[in-house]
Amino acid sequence: MLEKRSLSLAGHRTSVALEPEFWVVLEQAAAPGPLAALVAAQDEARGETGEPLASRLRLFALRYALARAGSAEAGR
Repeated sequence: MLEKRSLSLAGHRTSVALEPEFWVVLEQAAAPGPLAALVAAQDEARGETGEPLASRLRLFALRYALARAGSAEAGR
């Protein structure tokens, strides 16, 4: 089930729907700052590529989680 969140990006309100597990990872990645700042940075980074914001956020969350898993493995 998707969880929809409303955010203000570049002065405009928008909604993004993601699976709850992705929101958890994105909140971890954003900490201690606001989630909205992370989403705004990803929105800006995608520029005019036409890439859907939800896809960009899922890939960011996946890369973040994989990087954390890799550094946890390296610490063993």
